[in-house]
Amino acid sequence: MDYIIESLAKRIVGDIGFSDNPGSSMRKWRDIFHVSQGELARYLGISQSVIADYEKGRRKPGVEFVKRFVLALVNIDIERGYNVINELIKGYTLMLPFIDDLGDYNSPVSIDDIVMAVDGILPNSSIPETSVFGWLITDSIKAITSLKGPEFYQLLNFMIGRVVIFTSVSTGRSPMIALKIAPIKPSIVVFHRPVRIDPLSLMLAERDNITIIISTLKNVEDLKERIRRLNK
Repeated sequence: MDYIIESLAKRIVGDIGFSDNPGSSMRKWRDIFHVSQGELARYLGISQSVIADYEKGRRKPGVEFVKRFVLALVNIDIERGYNVINELIKGYTLMLPFIDDLGDYNSPVSIDDIVMAVDGILPNSSIPETSVFGWLITDSIKAITSLKGPEFYQLLNFMIGRVVIFTSVSTGRSPMIALKIAPIKPSIVVFHRPVRIDPLSLMLAERDNITIIISTLKNVEDLKERIRRLNK
């Protein structure tokens, strides 16, 4: 949930930053979160008139102030019990039950780092030099059998720049077929303890320049801990 809240905050920052009238957008989001100018000003440690000046266009907000502004709204809502955040998240993503874990790394992580972290085996005939900037862990059976078209494309958006780790894998065939028809493909895919690897899944991976790593770790919790630990 922390990652989703952070992503939601970034979207709000972007909405304000790209607005032709950032002050009006700031007021819109303050109203959505049901926070008064006075309460927000107290939280930020500034005078209410400063908030009013920004919202009326008498001051132009910089990126850092917009970040502080949005984080204040988010944190106030968290203190109130996530009332607004929970409603916004419903429209932001539909596949949360199928994502076991995801996040961003502070610096790029290499294939070698991931192989060591997951006690991995590399079945590909060649290994390109590539890095990822985050991770996503999903139950392959639930994701493939339950997600509808729009939800699957949302899931694909989360895969961009991340190592994608499929659990509950038997042969790897279904995940690779699903990725074959997808316009967005991860560069690294980890299969957690498959019974065996279907030759078709490996062939599809190599055609799409996807590196497969087979994790030999015993359980998913170990996998999550090791992947998170790569955050430098």
